[in-house]
Amino acid sequence: MNFLPCFISEERFNRKCLEKSIKEYYETKTLASLAIISLKSENNKRRYTTKETKKKGKEKSKAKSFVQTFTFRQLCVATNNFSHHNLLGEGGFGRVYKGLIDTTRQVAVKQLDPNGYQGNREFLVEVLMLSLLRHPNLVNLVGYCVDAYQRILVYEYMPKGSLEDHLLGIASDKGALDWKTRMKIVEGVAKGLEYLHETNPPVIFRDFKASNILLDEEFNPKLSDFGLAKLGPMGDKSHVSTRVMGTYGYCAPEYALTGQLTTKSDVYSFGVVFLEIISGRRVIDNTKPRAEKNLLAWAQPLLKDKRKFILVADPNLNGKFSVKALYQALAVVSMCLQEDASSRPLISDVVMALQYLAINNDVDVDVDVDNESNSGSRWGLSSNGGSTTPNRSSFNDDKRSVDVVGDGR
Repeated sequence: MNFLPCFISEERFNRKCLEKSIKEYYETKTLASLAIISLKSENNKRRYTTKETKKKGKEKSKAKSFVQTFTFRQLCVATNNFSHHNLLGEGGFGRVYKGLIDTTRQVAVKQLDPNGYQGNREFLVEVLMLSLLRHPNLVNLVGYCVDAYQRILVYEYMPKGSLEDHLLGIASDKGALDWKTRMKIVEGVAKGLEYLHETNPPVIFRDFKASNILLDEEFNPKLSDFGLAKLGPMGDKSHVSTRVMGTYGYCAPEYALTGQLTTKSDVYSFGVVFLEIISGRRVIDNTKPRAEKNLLAWAQPLLKDKRKFILVADPNLNGKFSVKALYQALAVVSMCLQEDASSRPLISDVVMALQYLAINNDVDVDVDVDNESNSGSRWGLSSNGGSTTPNRSSFNDDKRSVDVVGDGR
């Protein structure tokens, strides 16, 4: 089932079509047709039934309060005429500006490039997705603007920028992220994906990468940029077939080769980002020596060697982490990066594993990387400083259970 008929059309929509489609979202019949999506609240875990969603459709004024419609003039005022001084970033989609609405509320205003890769279809998908989906680890959509050729999205402002900025040193004035902050970010984005995957039908993010993870003042992460999101398989279907889109280096092999998309495709992308967070490297970096340009190719032999896996850790961590925590985190990464999609864990299992690691590795240990990586000692440190042998991490897809053992006791 698709959100709207024009979601599956590849033709470019005109302004009238966009306004009509977005307006229909708030009508009872359209909202009822979307009721198959069960919105799971993280706080109370209850799911909205079709009947409850229809009731919400009737309360149109309440529904409309979630997302505002802005005029281009209003956003010009908010961004000081899209001033260069307000520019937060730019890419293939267009530019993002810092803005101020209602005199006090800071927002991020994404002005789409008419010739960019994010067209009307992606714009509409993002408006509808973020109007429906609400979670602490998903960015909030404040509103949108459709005015002549202008397509503009207004989000909550995320003061710490993107995860990519911090990993690549763009936000170096703030210092490198420490281990605990990195694990906090990983757990948060995993919870965001878990929420998407456990809706019915599941929502596949399809473009999971560091630049699409935004950070608030406390480094709480939120997924952003839902333009490529796709509804997952329903009923007895194992996958959905779609043209391959996303970012090179992050796409799961089965999706890149066949166009077959599942939630496990997102899990693979999550594994890539997790490895970026641990290593402080981008997935493809042409500034590195040839053998290190591709992060996965560089890391793979290190992950198989108990004497060398510690070299995967970002040097900017200055050895301030538990080797046991690193080993266990890399075990989760390895499971997510399995070439066979069916061998990868569910994202809910990953969340369980990360929560376990957060509880059992709440300790900072200074590590002499050179001495540790060249020694013949067993890997892993217990909280009392004793040497231990880390065991494997195992996930069970059917029983939805997880067993992460790293202390060897």
